[in-house]
Amino acid sequence: MSGKLKSFLYFPLANYFKFFVKIALWRWSPKVVVVTGSSGKTTLLHLIESQVGDKAHYSHHANSAYGIPFDILGLKPKKLTTSELFEFFILAPFKVFKKPFSQSLYIVEADCDRSSEGKFLASLLKPSITIWLNISRTHSANFENASHKFNSIDEAISYEFGYFLENTKDKIILNGDSELILKQAKRTKASMEIIKDKQGTQFKINDKSYKINALLPKDVFYSIEASLLLAELLNFPFDKNFSKFIMPPGRSSVLKGIKDTTIIDSSYNANLGSMAAVLDLFKKFPSDKKWIVLGDMLEQGNQAKEEHEKLAREILLLNPDKIILLGKLVSEYTYPKLDKDKTQKFNSLREVLEYLKSNIKGGEAILFKGSQSIMFEAVIEQLLQNKSDLTKLPRRKNFWDKKRKEK
Repeated sequence: MSGKLKSFLYFPLANYFKFFVKIALWRWSPKVVVVTGSSGKTTLLHLIESQVGDKAHYSHHANSAYGIPFDILGLKPKKLTTSELFEFFILAPFKVFKKPFSQSLYIVEADCDRSSEGKFLASLLKPSITIWLNISRTHSANFENASHKFNSIDEAISYEFGYFLENTKDKIILNGDSELILKQAKRTKASMEIIKDKQGTQFKINDKSYKINALLPKDVFYSIEASLLLAELLNFPFDKNFSKFIMPPGRSSVLKGIKDTTIIDSSYNANLGSMAAVLDLFKKFPSDKKWIVLGDMLEQGNQAKEEHEKLAREILLLNPDKIILLGKLVSEYTYPKLDKDKTQKFNSLREVLEYLKSNIKGGEAILFKGSQSIMFEAVIEQLLQNKSDLTKLPRRKNFWDKKRKEK
């Protein structure tokens, strides 16, 4: 199926599944909590899960106009080929009558990868509570056709996320330090909890300290306080040490590498906001030899040049010992603004792996970040000291293993 045909059929086919999902939701009737935003959704979902536990059903690995309906109907995609989609098309009417999930609470991660997706998901889920903590130019290429209605691409993206606020019934929890988010808050009739005060980035909230055993950026403060507020709204006890929290794969996981290196795998995805956050985090990481391996930020559309030039400024603020770039966009727009003595650029995965294996001396801390996570995972696999850590990398299914081999 061609890309244009897929795009044309995306919402008509999604609406077919939506019809049956509405019936399934009516039969189940859960309290719906939506976790949304441009980045950090999965980490926040895991923070919430560490507090709420098995009292809720979670939309793990599902956040789109197809993933969420499939999760509710109990359809488990493997490769989502045309034949598998046809199979789900046939099964959907029957899945309506499956036994509903036992939990009365549904905590769902919801994305807006394209124009109209927020409107579609918000009208389907009609959440009781929505948590929205950030906005950035993720998948901005998919909003260019709609951006002419707004003053900027950022407003076009934030307006799409705003549909969740518009459809929320009871409470919204927002980042009060984001003007774009606050502007959309005017669209809701729900009551609001506003998270502010940058001093909270030290994980000290209302004179109480919180400790998480994981490498997380400063902005996770907003997620910690959102977890606290949600626990209070749901009348759940709050574990201030997040003792049950498990870092989702590819989000700044710290792994042991060959030759006594430390690998920080933040390869799951990338936009300028998440790039800047993880580079700032790496600045404070205890190591005398800091290397970064960065890839393109994809789906930026007309903003690609601007965003990748801004990335160069973030890299210069870190001042790493070695900069390794992979991809056309970072090579064309980021590389010219960097120190050439420190920087190497490559077009292939094999070249990056060969360079790393040949130049690692021992003791380096190496950060991986970029939108081509499927590629970086293949490099990280070869650099791990303990192969048992493969389970800590994202996208471990056979489908992704095959894709990595193709690279």
